[in-house]
Amino acid sequence: MSTVLLNKINDVKNTVKEWRKEGHTIALVPTMGALHSGHASLIKKAKEISDKVVVSVFVNPIQFGPNEDYDKYPRTLEADKKLCDELGADVVFAPNAKEMYGEKKLSDTELTFVCPPYNIVDCLCGKSRPGHFDGVATVVLKLFNIVTPNYACFGLKDAQQLFILKNMVNDLNVNVEIIPCPIVREQDGLAISSRNTYLSADERKNALTISKALKEIQRLYEQGITSADVLFDSAIAVLSKELDLEYLEFRDYDTFEKVNKVSKNTLAAIAAKSGKTRLIDNIIL
Repeated sequence: MSTVLLNKINDVKNTVKEWRKEGHTIALVPTMGALHSGHASLIKKAKEISDKVVVSVFVNPIQFGPNEDYDKYPRTLEADKKLCDELGADVVFAPNAKEMYGEKKLSDTELTFVCPPYNIVDCLCGKSRPGHFDGVATVVLKLFNIVTPNYACFGLKDAQQLFILKNMVNDLNVNVEIIPCPIVREQDGLAISSRNTYLSADERKNALTISKALKEIQRLYEQGITSADVLFDSAIAVLSKELDLEYLEFRDYDTFEKVNKVSKNTLAAIAAKSGKTRLIDNIIL
């Protein structure tokens, strides 16, 4: 049976209602489209753990800042639907902004926003992207309320996002289980991202040093080095000087507190620009 494309919230709700009557479990894979093998891994996981899979495709305007790439973010719905069809997803939910947010202005003066704790938001990606995680949490909670999934699959590449959403689900008693899925990499080690298509050949070459720096952190940690300062300096030595480093930090992935001494379950997270393209990556030690 081919994947059904739905654009309206009520159509999704009615479909889910029928599935529930038949006793099916449901998994949601929230995406902004431009689907790649990283998204494919999430859809495959969703298929493994549930009877029905909904893939949302929505470039969410309220998580983009005024100088970010909302307008040029790749939109490839036809190809996305084809991939979902091949992977056996049941529904692609592809609303527009009006369907998701109505006639209101997309600002916190008119919309109700979900605001995660400041201590988690005002660091790493949130530090340079004010309001980003409010927009993410808001749209994801809306999707949870529309689809009412048993499970929701998210990639570990967006580690801060994943931590925030797990906290939101716990704090707001949302009846969904968050399923973290491993980072998918290209053969050369670059973490797969829809934004990789923006990179020129030279920019991609420089970007490859991001994953190499994380591998160096892993290697040294496995040799017994636990000083965050030493690991930081070693990683910086590997990074291309052509990259514009935004952050390289070590945080406890249970609490998201910054650490000076790394241990098991420490997140080593990095963000850097190669040319104009902002890339993120991480490892959990």
